[in-house]
Amino acid sequence: MSKKIIELKGVDPFQIMGVNDSYLNMLTEKYPLKIFARGTTIHLDGDDVYIEQVNRIIGEMLLTASQKGYVETTDIQTLINMELSNRPLDKDITAETVILFKKSGAIKPRSANQGRYFKATLQNDIVFGIGPAGTGKTYLAVAIAVAALRNNEVKRIILTRPAVEAGESLGFLPGDLKEKIEPYLAPLYDALHDILPADKFKAYTDQHVIEILPLAYMRGRTLNNAFVILDEAQNTTSMQMKMFLTRLGANSKAIITGDITQIDIPDRINSGLIEARNILTHIDGIEFIYFDPSDVVRHRLVKEIIKAYNGKETRE
Repeated sequence: MSKKIIELKGVDPFQIMGVNDSYLNMLTEKYPLKIFARGTTIHLDGDDVYIEQVNRIIGEMLLTASQKGYVETTDIQTLINMELSNRPLDKDITAETVILFKKSGAIKPRSANQGRYFKATLQNDIVFGIGPAGTGKTYLAVAIAVAALRNNEVKRIILTRPAVEAGESLGFLPGDLKEKIEPYLAPLYDALHDILPADKFKAYTDQHVIEILPLAYMRGRTLNNAFVILDEAQNTTSMQMKMFLTRLGANSKAIITGDITQIDIPDRINSGLIEARNILTHIDGIEFIYFDPSDVVRHRLVKEIIKAYNGKETRE
């Protein structure tokens, strides 16, 4: 006999529990478990096998609520029938394993290192994700930040990158500020557009709930109640990295991502990311997660390309 507590985040609990816990009662009728609600949590008490099955059903209910905007009795009955048949539900779709439920599906870790990355962000205030391109470092970081915003854990998201190609001096470029910086911040925009509906993204950016800006514009700020992401951190100087890390205020978290094999700044040896890796590893509350080609989630050839270049660099 075991007990499990499922915390419902980013969703109206009544969508999952039903009026007067009617949806939970449907589960109790089919499974020999004690199932009851307390606030925003669902408690399961009984045999491990049945707890796992109900946990999967609740995960799929969360996904349905995100996609449709609601859950109805026919959805629950279908999920129960699937779980009880020879077509069990996806064991990875649960409230604990999914980073974010969205209309097009669930965002979840797809490799062991991605799973460690997600877990590290839950347990630490500063997490470094270091590894080659295509391993999901930036996309998952944005999803984790959006989930924290949706769950009211933070009040805003700030995403930043060093604008290396423009030498961090954007003033001479034509156009307004948004037109100047967008080309250098496109990967962050791409991730947000994939994760958020267009109207929600526009509302968040118009209200400055989400800010996307070059690293140079972070100087002098104190960021409270925020989730802050520094992308392409291998292209920061020591001074820039120190400046970024010291922006964190009360109730804020940060994710720093980078690929130390693709350093574009002239002084490659003194990359702020490499220095941070060397001097911050002993600090409690800061964790470093390393990715490798096996974590690549882009086109299948990307993994082979990375391996080939790594082999060339090793030989040289």
